[in-house]
Amino acid sequence: MRKILFISITLVGWLTMAQEQPKEAYSFTLEEAVAFAMENNYTAINATRDLTDAQKQKWETIAAGLPQINGNINYQNQLKQPVQVIPAEIFGGEPGTFTEVVFGTKQSATATATLTQLIFDGSYIVGVQAAKTFVDYTQNTKEKSDLEVRKSVVEAYGNLLLAKESVLILEKNKTTLEKNLYETEKIYENGLGDEESVDQLKITLASIDNQLKNAIRLQDITLQMFNLIVGLPIETQTTLSESLDGLTQSQIDFNLLETPFAIENNVDFKLMNNLNEQRSLELKLAKSKALPSINGFVNYGASSFSNEFNFLSNEADWFDSSILGIEMNIPIFSSFKRSASTQRAKIALEKAKTQMTETRQQLRLQWEKAKSDYILAIEEFNTAKDNLSLAERIENKNQIKYSEGLATSFELRQAQTQLYDTQQQYLQSMVNVINQKTELATVLNQ
Repeated sequence: MRKILFISITLVGWLTMAQEQPKEAYSFTLEEAVAFAMENNYTAINATRDLTDAQKQKWETIAAGLPQINGNINYQNQLKQPVQVIPAEIFGGEPGTFTEVVFGTKQSATATATLTQLIFDGSYIVGVQAAKTFVDYTQNTKEKSDLEVRKSVVEAYGNLLLAKESVLILEKNKTTLEKNLYETEKIYENGLGDEESVDQLKITLASIDNQLKNAIRLQDITLQMFNLIVGLPIETQTTLSESLDGLTQSQIDFNLLETPFAIENNVDFKLMNNLNEQRSLELKLAKSKALPSINGFVNYGASSFSNEFNFLSNEADWFDSSILGIEMNIPIFSSFKRSASTQRAKIALEKAKTQMTETRQQLRLQWEKAKSDYILAIEEFNTAKDNLSLAERIENKNQIKYSEGLATSFELRQAQTQLYDTQQQYLQSMVNVINQKTELATVLNQ
C-alpha cells in the first residue's frame, strides 16, 4: 500500500512539474526574425521541397534515355491442351483418315531479361534541356518566395512594434486624462469650474479608453500573425529586441537610392526569361517530332518445358535464346498536324518575347516608383516627427492655460485630439519607412 501511495505521489509530482514548465520563448531582432523565417516559414519550407522535387524530375527525364533493364518471368499450365488432327497415314494408318495428337508439354516456363537503349530521339534531347530550365525556374521561384517571406516578416515585425508603441502611448494619454479629469472634478465640486469641462474630459477619456482596449486586442492578434509568418505556433511567447524608432533610423539608407538597377538580377525578370526559354524549347520540341527515333535492344532468355512442375529442380532442361535488334520510327505524313503544332509554338514564343519587353518597362517603372515612395516615406517621417514636437508643445501649453483658467475645456480637447492624431501619424510614418525600404530592396533583389 505504501509503495502504491509513493508511486502515485511521484507521478502527481512529475505531472505538476511538466505542467508548470514554461513554454519556450523567443526574442528576435529583425534580421534574426528573417533568418528564422527562412528556415521555418511554411511557404519557405514548401519552396525548398519544390526545388528538390524539380531536381529529382530532372534526373527522371535524363534517366529515360539511359539503359533500361527489365526482367520477365512467364509460367503456363495448360489445364486442357489443344488437340490437333493430322493425316493418319503419317503413322501408318489408312489414307483419308486422321489421328488426334497433342503437341508440346502441358507446362512451360520462360525467363527473359531485356536491355533497351535510346539511340536517338529529338524530343528526348529537348526534354533534357527543358528539365534543366525547369530547375532554373524553380530556383528563381524559390528566390521570389524568399523575398516575399522576408517582406512579410519585415511588415509583421514593424506592425507588431507599432501595436506595442500604440498601447504605450494610449496608456500614457489615458493616465494624463485621468489626472486632468480628477483635478477638473475637484475644481467643479468646489464651485470654481463648470460641468461642461468635466463632460468634455469624460468624452475624451472614454474615447481613449476604447482605443486602448482595442489596441491591446490588436497587439495580441498582431503577435499571433508574426508568429505564424516566422513559422512558430501562434501562442508562442515572442518578444522583439528592437524599438520602432531605432529600427526606422537604421532603415534610412540614402545610398540605396543611388544603387543602379540591374534588371537581370530582378527575380521577376529571371522568371520571364525562364518563360521565354520554355517557349523556345516548346518550338524545338514541335520541330523534333518530324525527326525519326531510334531504339536498340538486346535480350537473353531461357525456356523450359515439362508435363510436371519441375522447373526449380536440377532435372529441368532450360533452352537459351537471345535477340539483338534496332527499331526506327520514321514520321512520314500527319495531315499537317505537326506543321500546325510548330506554328502554334512559334506564336507562343513571339507572345513571350512581347511579354519580356513589357516586363522590362514595368520593372523600370516599378523601380522608379519604389524610389519615389521611399523618399516620400522618409520625408513624411521627418515631417511627422517635427509635427509631433509641435503638437506636444501646443498640448502642453493648453494644459497650463487650462489649469490657470486661461483656456476652455473645448480648446484643451482640441489640442489633445490633435496630439493623439499626430502620435498615430508619427508611428505609421515609421512603419512606412521600414516597409518602403523593403519594397525598394525587393525590386533590387537585395
